[in-house]
Amino acid sequence: MNPLYRNDAPGAFPPSYYAATAEIGPERPRLDGDIRADVAVIGAGFTGLSAALHAARRGLSVVVVEAHRVGFGASGRNGGQVGTGWRMDQRWLEARTGAEAARRLWDLSQEAKCLTREMVAEFAPEARYKPGVMQGEWTDKGVAEARAYGDWLAEHYGYETEFLDREAVREVCRATVYRGGSLDWDAGHLHPLRYVLGLAKGAEAAGVKIFERTEATGIAEGEVRTAKGTIRAGHVVVAGNGYLPDIAPYVAARVMPINSFIAATEPLGDRAKDVLPKDVAVADDKFVVNYFRLSEDRRLLFGGRETYGLGFPEDILTALRRRMERLFPQLAGVGIDYHWGGTLGITMSRMPMVARIGPATFAAGGFSGHGVALTGLVGKIIAEAVAGQAGRFDLAASLPVGRFPGGAAMRAPLLTLAMTWYSLRDRLGI
Repeated sequence: MNPLYRNDAPGAFPPSYYAATAEIGPERPRLDGDIRADVAVIGAGFTGLSAALHAARRGLSVVVVEAHRVGFGASGRNGGQVGTGWRMDQRWLEARTGAEAARRLWDLSQEAKCLTREMVAEFAPEARYKPGVMQGEWTDKGVAEARAYGDWLAEHYGYETEFLDREAVREVCRATVYRGGSLDWDAGHLHPLRYVLGLAKGAEAAGVKIFERTEATGIAEGEVRTAKGTIRAGHVVVAGNGYLPDIAPYVAARVMPINSFIAATEPLGDRAKDVLPKDVAVADDKFVVNYFRLSEDRRLLFGGRETYGLGFPEDILTALRRRMERLFPQLAGVGIDYHWGGTLGITMSRMPMVARIGPATFAAGGFSGHGVALTGLVGKIIAEAVAGQAGRFDLAASLPVGRFPGGAAMRAPLLTLAMTWYSLRDRLGI
């Protein structure tokens, strides 16, 4: 089944806390008829809108097509964490790309955070960017590794994080399971749907045309086909990520859609300080990761995933509540006002796929749960490449991302096996 409609009704935002607290606005028109542009973009999420915005600022005409609504996909549903670096750490990256390239890639990732803060300030101050992301460690081994990596980053990259022992963790996060961790004050968190909606308005102010409820049904060099019109363009940007239908075989062989789920509690009021004394976002070292933060009205937004099929389970909430209450027994029985799921893209290496899939066709996806900042930067460097300055794009395209064995046909069976194994490791504490 087309991933665009596997779990969602056409054009209907999920019943999320984000959708309930954002000014979504009226639906934009659908594309009806043929159109020409310098750049055609598939997907109105962070990557596609950033590429469109930055291309338009270079004087190019840009058309964006979105099968549902702006921010409908992962960009408007995620945990809102603006993380540091890439999905894998710098030691991993140095071992595969060499120290020089790894340093340049680190610099890109640092710029990604700065760019995110700048775009929030310019286009979406209502997204309320807040500093601070804590990494929680479940084991003494994890604590030792976190401390060693923090020391290594400080020594080799001049980047400072705050190490937390078990007592210090309790001053930040009252989860009962963490034996230590680290706190990164240069990372942060935001309201992702407000952010992506603001990006769309900024892109339109720069001259970008956005068509909603307009599914791309096929692409060719210099062409994007839809049900009621064709876009002919000098360049095409494929930014559909986990929701991309089967129109780009290169992408399908490298980016796997998986689902993640989030619940929003009732407002906690004074109880919030017994959950997160500091207003930071938290993720942990489980392979099947837990991630959470407080909303502006003091709800706990708690996310995680433990589902291996591509469709949503009938019961999303029970597993989420179980995970949340394991970390926070003090929230047993708390009211849940919203819960929702969404699809993201992952790769074999968990590094984003950034690629030129034709002479004038660019693609990006597979940010693997670490894309809120990186997507904006990747969109910007795609715009640079479209304008003939491909150096930074080529650097990002050098990230080690391979095909799934067997290509697209084997992605789901392999994912099921892998996630089952890693979920078992998480439960056993291996």
